[in-house]
Amino acid sequence: MNNRIFITGGASGLGRAIAERWAREGWRVCIGDINDERGAETVAAINELGGEGRYERVDVTQEAQIQSVADKLVAEWGGVDIVVNNAGIATGGRIENHKVEDWLAVLDINVVGLARGCKVFTPIFKAQGHGYFLNTSSMAGLIHPPAMASYNASKAGAVALSETLAIELSQDNIGVSVICPSFFKTNLEESLRTDDQEIRVMMSKLFKYAKLTADDVAEACFVAVKKKRFHVIPLYQDRLIFNLKRVLPFKQYADMMIKRTVGRYNKK
Repeated sequence: MNNRIFITGGASGLGRAIAERWAREGWRVCIGDINDERGAETVAAINELGGEGRYERVDVTQEAQIQSVADKLVAEWGGVDIVVNNAGIATGGRIENHKVEDWLAVLDINVVGLARGCKVFTPIFKAQGHGYFLNTSSMAGLIHPPAMASYNASKAGAVALSETLAIELSQDNIGVSVICPSFFKTNLEESLRTDDQEIRVMMSKLFKYAKLTADDVAEACFVAVKKKRFHVIPLYQDRLIFNLKRVLPFKQYADMMIKRTVGRYNKK
């Protein structure tokens, strides 16, 4: 390992927290983002923490832009050791009201954007004989609460893609972890696409009163990569809920979810 990491969506939120966590270990950290101002601020933070930061403007819906960064990192760094496919947006709304345009946007960024990153960097990992993908999903990709169908589907897709690659690339010395936190304090709300104001208010509260911080999730990611742990689920209660879903008959699990979510959502 040569201590080189590339992070999409790295200028803020979880991406920045991951950048700072690895910077504390003295890594070279390249962040890809579409917010130049935040990118510059994050590079300064990386350097102050002991890392070596750089910023590249990257839109994950454009494969050519990801490829351009990959080519630069190979030419200037000799490769990259960890790729964090973190860029994402949030969506919400009941199925009958949610715009198809929002479905297309969230899938293009949260699933296909992740796939583009894996597609571009896998040949580089194979050529250098090692590599690690850290892919951002969510607990929404594992337990699927109501009024979030498009977001749930995108994050479930991220989990499925990560599981596939963990097996497909297992003989190539390429590791995979998938990040599945519940709500945590971050700026993801800024990207929320919904016409349902009740959903917007509810999600704003969930972000505001979340137990986890982005730094908490970044630390869990650091440990998971070090231990080569596939699922990154920081909270014990979230791990418990996920395991319950895996063993309970669906009707029993669904009844539990209805009591915990739908009834509360429908209260006026």
